[in-house]
Amino acid sequence: MTHRTRPILASLTLAALATTLAGQPAPPPPPAAPAVLAIVGATVIPMDRERTLADHTVVVRDGRIEAVGPRSMTAPPAGAVVIDGTGRFVMPGLAEMHGHIPGGNAPDSAITRMLLQNVAAGVTFVRGMLGHPRHLELRERANRGDIIAPWIVTSGPSLNGNSIPTPAAAAEAVAAQKAAGYDFLKLHPGVSLEAFTAMADAARTHAIRFAGHVPLDVGLARALDAGIETVDHIDGFVEAMVRPGAPVKTADSVFFGVNLMAHVDPSRLDAQVAHVKRAGAWIVPTQTLFEGLFGPQSTEALAARPEMTQVGEAQRRQWIEATAKYRAIPGAGAKERAEYLALRRRMIKALHEAGVGMLLGADAPQIWNVPGAATLREAEAMVAAGLTPYEALAMGTINVARFYRQASTFGTVAPGRRADLVVLSGNPLDDIRNLWKLEGVVLKGTWHSRAALQKALAAVEPPTP
Repeated sequence: MTHRTRPILASLTLAALATTLAGQPAPPPPPAAPAVLAIVGATVIPMDRERTLADHTVVVRDGRIEAVGPRSMTAPPAGAVVIDGTGRFVMPGLAEMHGHIPGGNAPDSAITRMLLQNVAAGVTFVRGMLGHPRHLELRERANRGDIIAPWIVTSGPSLNGNSIPTPAAAAEAVAAQKAAGYDFLKLHPGVSLEAFTAMADAARTHAIRFAGHVPLDVGLARALDAGIETVDHIDGFVEAMVRPGAPVKTADSVFFGVNLMAHVDPSRLDAQVAHVKRAGAWIVPTQTLFEGLFGPQSTEALAARPEMTQVGEAQRRQWIEATAKYRAIPGAGAKERAEYLALRRRMIKALHEAGVGMLLGADAPQIWNVPGAATLREAEAMVAAGLTPYEALAMGTINVARFYRQASTFGTVAPGRRADLVVLSGNPLDDIRNLWKLEGVVLKGTWHSRAALQKALAAVEPPTP
């Protein structure tokens, strides 16, 4: 297994998930949105800066926030559907900036379930990182509100060593994906430097951005200089930090450099962070993936997580077996794995402190990463890396809006913003784990209670062994 086999891991887990879900019925379409909705007497976490607004009312009309004000001064309009916000906290819905929507031959129920899992966790925006032609129509249906689904932005199909083996193939793939209407290009490992250069040139010509992995033949510096929009998984950093003269080559990297820890010079991190800052690239850490694979928890403990009730027994067994293989990578014993996770946390903190744009993304469905729940665990991982709860929440709210240059459209609780809101029974600014205390979601102006979301999800869940 090498650094270049990462796309296979994603396709295997998605295929297994699709098999588990085959034949499940789809849930009904979303209920009709009321003309006016009011959440009364809640504590609002607007996310424009670190603050709360106690005893406030949020009025929603036609999918937009119409008013946010003290309860004493903001009466629900006549005919509004009123939701009691007493003792509850209202914040913007979260974004999952590295999600995988099933494609290929996956049944519609697999897609429906993944989207519902996200909404049921308070995730109202998903950036799909493994695009497929069927996702183009899905994006339109989701964004129109025809189905219960987050807002969707989707990449095209993977650009990797197999799909763009030559510069000519790379240029052709970029033109085709732009013409098809994908939102951006997804870069995977295995791409040669020549094909990457042609891809980047074509992306500039066709005005479409690219994001994702850093191919080993390219390296972090070249990817940044070529204009990569997001570096996902903090890819390429460990390889760039190998000491000069070390008896290893970049090509020796296995799974994001976990096997290179004996040859890494941590003092080289500052130069990498400075380069990212100069280039204007953003980072999507997906730290929870690495914490599950390489952290101290046993596979038995990981399999006992509450969200694993949403995963079939065959899938859990596959994840247990895969984890054992990753933990057996030569050069990545328990000591090196612990050092690797500590270095990744240091990277996250250093990037954030340098002012590099940071975005919340968990890489789900992936090993131990159940859609929706994984995004909440990613927020926890950001706090464990040294960010405050507010800073972690910003990665999935206001930062995403700024990334898309749409800060006046979503990402905060303010008049005129899209009505995508999460209602919680605990304050996540006090404890990031309060994100799990979801009472309901306002999605595109429609209220979905926790019970209603769980009922919809149960309609497409496989039987739990």
